Formats: sequence, structure tokens, C-alpha cells
Amino acid sequence: MKNVVTRLVSPADANRADAGSDPQAAVAAATGYLNRHCEARLCNEAVPGLSSPLDQALLVAAAAKKLEELFDILRIDHANDHNTRETPQRVAKMMVHETLRGRYMAPPDITDFENAQGFDNLIVTGPIDLRSTCAHHMMPIYGEAFVGIVPAHDGKIIGLSKYDRIVDYFASRLQIQEELVKQIGNFIVEKTAPRGLAVRISAVHMCKTHRGVRAGHASRMVNTAFYGELAGDRDLQNAFMHECLALSRPS
Repeated sequence: MKNVVTRLVSPADANRADAGSDPQAAVAAATGYLNRHCEARLCNEAVPGLSSPLDQALLVAAAAKKLEELFDILRIDHANDHNTRETPQRVAKMMVHETLRGRYMAPPDITDFENAQGFDNLIVTGPIDLRSTCAHHMMPIYGEAFVGIVPAHDGKIIGLSKYDRIVDYFASRLQIQEELVKQIGNFIVEKTAPRGLAVRISAVHMCKTHRGVRAGHASRMVNTAFYGELAGDRDLQNAFMHECLALSRPS
């Protein structure tokens, strides 16, 4: 922690860390830096300025300390229990680098290609694996996404793998499915300006299967967002849904 603090935070805060000999002071310095340089955002919004390894090391250190405090309140002996001794640190790393990484990383680079042949029919890709975290109870959401595109005749076409990366980027945050499907769709429309777009998500919410009503894992939520020509053309919508069903069948 010493090197992270002294290289990134102010000299005054670095001095508070007492050359790294006091871990609590080092974490306090990291937290002070984060509070001054990064405003809190909505749970499914990106937080600019925290994409570097040093920034994220500060996030992990500060979050791990708060998780230790939570364990203390819940009477979990993380200091002596061999099962949970490093759990706060592991959970903090998981949140920053995995389950919430879409808040702290840059958006995926979009590789686009000229629509040289003027293709303007429906393209559907999926199922795209989807893993997210419920904003209400911080339980996993998992399922699949489908994206349907009607390219502009003189526009751009992006590589198919980029749709997977876009889904993962917005899913790696605290989410509710109603907003996730719109975030994915809005981003694709902004970057590619298609004539029409559809984004469909079918997912299991473990806040429903592992707590409350404890529903079976066959219970899913499905929603679709339509844009452009797909928003008003019932035939195109039906074609998109038909392709989603076909792609969902085992090969």
C-alpha cells in the first residue's frame, strides 16, 4: 500500500500513511484521495478517472478495509478464521476487477467496417452470455442477450465480437435489467447509427431464486428494447424474435 499511496495521493496524505507502517493510515489516505478526485455516480454509470492500475489499487485497498468493518459488525472473525482470513481483500478485488469493472474501465473499442455491399437486411447475433449483479440485493443475474441490427445502407458494420464486449461492459455493474437493455441499445445506436436495432435479454435473477420467494432457476425475466425501423415495423420485430428462438435452440 505504501508505494500506491506515495505515488498517487498528495504529499500530505502520503505523510499520513507514515511510510506504510500504519495500514489504517494508508487506507485513510487512499479514501481521502478518492473522495476528492472522484464523485459518486449512479450504480450503473461509469466513473471516469479510475481506470489506471494505481487508481484501482486504491479502490481495492479502501473497499477491503470497509469489508473488514462489515465482517466485524456481522461478528465474522476474519482475522483468525482460516476460511475468511483474506475474504475482504478477495471480495474487494473481485468487485473492482470483475463484477463492477464496467464502472472503472474504458468503453470497448469499436472496430467498424464499410458496408461495401450496402447490406440492409436484419442481422441477429446471440446468444451472448450475460453476467451481472442486481442493484437491489447485490445477487447475481445471469442469462443471455441477443442483438438485432438493420445496418444503414451507406453506414458501418461492426465486428460481431464487439457486441459481446458491449454487453459485458454494461453488465459489469450493479444493474436492473430494465435499464441494462437500454444502456446497451443506446450505446450501439450512438456508435453505429443503424437504421434499426433490437436488444433482448433473458436472465435469471438470484435475488429471486436465493432469497424471498426462492423461485426455481427456470424463472426468468425477458425484455426487449427496439430502436429505429425495428421500433415500428411489426414484421421486423417478428423476424427478430424468430431468429432469437432459433439461436436459442441447442445445435
